Amino acid sequence: MRRALLPALLYLATLSFALGVTLPLLRVERLFFFTQEPSLVGIVAALWADGDRLLSLVIGLFSLVFPAMKLGLLHHAAYGPPASALPAWMRALANWSMLDVVLVALVIFAAKTSGVAKAFTQPGLWFFAASVVLTAAASAIAKRNPPGDGAEA
Repeated sequence: MRRALLPALLYLATLSFALGVTLPLLRVERLFFFTQEPSLVGIVAALWADGDRLLSLVIGLFSLVFPAMKLGLLHHAAYGPPASALPAWMRALANWSMLDVVLVALVIFAAKTSGVAKAFTQPGLWFFAASVVLTAAASAIAKRNPPGDGAEA
């Protein structure tokens, strides 16, 4: 079962991650004329350009680098040499995997309750959330059935 399910989950998680970080996360409408639809990559770049470098680095690490690294490690564990297993420290990455989804949800909540703007979720948020869930599922399968344990049939 691992042979069929893990590659499918990894493919869908990687595709969802790529779409989730490049598609707009939310649409913010202000005064009926001004609309913004930032993507996660766009948010990190805008924060950097505006001088909020520390915030840009934190969001970039937890939203872009750590999830990409986790997906890379999962791909390596699934398709690498038989002795390749997931490192124990990868659990620390899993603890932070929903941080950015929660942050975007808080931004949407703040925009809706402030009365200054209207905020609506966009496909990027849903793809990013799907990638988090799919990556967690792939990680659980990879941990349960490490390569070379004979449970690959």
